[in-house]
Amino acid sequence: MTPSWRKPVGMLLILLLILIWCVGIASLSGTIGHWHGAVQLAFYLVTGIVWITPLKPLLRWMETGRWR
Repeated sequence: MTPSWRKPVGMLLILLLILIWCVGIASLSGTIGHWHGAVQLAFYLVTGIVWITPLKPLLRWMETGRWR
């Protein structure tokens, strides 16, 4: 069984997605820091979960080579 090139590329894409997401959310921290604590908590909970959404198609592509 020959290893697929999609797995290392997919892992790099996942790391890139995490990096971009973290930088994007951290760049908003100055604005978000002025919000009420409960609103901040809700924002960070939602943004902490939303980044997972693009992973399902990416993981499927890594395994099968198809996006659908």
